[in-house]
Amino acid sequence: MPEATPPLPPDLIVLVPCYNAGELILPVIDTLIEMSAKLIVVDDGSTDGCTRPLMDKPLTLISLPENRGKGHAMMEGFRKALEDPRVACIAVIDADGQHDPLELPRLYQAFRDEKADLLVGSREFKRGKTPRKRRWGNKFTAWLTTALVGQDVPDTQSGYRLHSRHLAEDVLVKVKGGRYDTEMEILVMAARKGYKLTAAPISTIYKDGTSSSHFSKRRDPFKIYWKLLKACLKYR
Repeated sequence: MPEATPPLPPDLIVLVPCYNAGELILPVIDTLIEMSAKLIVVDDGSTDGCTRPLMDKPLTLISLPENRGKGHAMMEGFRKALEDPRVACIAVIDADGQHDPLELPRLYQAFRDEKADLLVGSREFKRGKTPRKRRWGNKFTAWLTTALVGQDVPDTQSGYRLHSRHLAEDVLVKVKGGRYDTEMEILVMAARKGYKLTAAPISTIYKDGTSSSHFSKRRDPFKIYWKLLKACLKYR
């Protein structure tokens, strides 16, 4: 018999920002439901009907009227999650299957053991498994961020993250929503304001034709580096 899916603790809520994820979102959501997860899905103005099959599932679905970017979807999800006073940890997982939900219990345990405020799932950028440009780009960004914030950050662009309630509350006050650059500002803010940061290894999963295509190779890297520099000045 297959091994039972491990249940998630009651003080953890899972946020899944979503934009045109197609059918890829269903296995992610179904696995999390099997794990008894409290779930918030934020549809960031999708036009492909990807959240239509989620209507009757045991989760909270927030539909934004137009696409504004992952950062805006995260802010809406944080706001909704914090309405529940029992929530102590908010996990963010991508909707397109690039994150394995079954790794979440292990990440949560590491989050608790380290008494962390922000845990980032760190991918392995191994030769042969990761496209060369992406591998070197991620390594350079991690090196630069570590040098600027003074804390070791092995993977700045991973969207698989766990946030403490206190950090999420502070994020809603200090961080404006945007695109992928929002996650960079959250990371810098947490490091500069003395929150406990940690990382834990996660599987490296790349899928063709998924939401990674929503990342603009020309626009978003510039926004991320610009946000890194601005955030380092903002949170001195």
